[in-house]
Amino acid sequence: MIADHMPEMVGGLPAEAPARPNGAAVYPAVHNMPPARTTTTLNNDQQKQLEDDLVAARNRYGGNPDAAAATGTTANAKAGGAQNP
Repeated sequence: MIADHMPEMVGGLPAEAPARPNGAAVYPAVHNMPPARTTTTLNNDQQKQLEDDLVAARNRYGGNPDAAAATGTTANAKAGGAQNP
């Protein structure tokens, strides 16, 4: 590298800078894909059951179990369902 041979006054590396590692520069593997999943995703019925179970647990342990019934609140809509004002 050119900066290795330039004085610090004109933009080179300072004298106390650590030495560069030998060999090629190491970059993160940005194009490597993760391995395929070994488990399957939830189907619609399983997703709905899980959401219902979570809402029931929230209501059971969160305090007022009648709050969801009084306000008509159920499981949250799918992601991206809310609209910005």
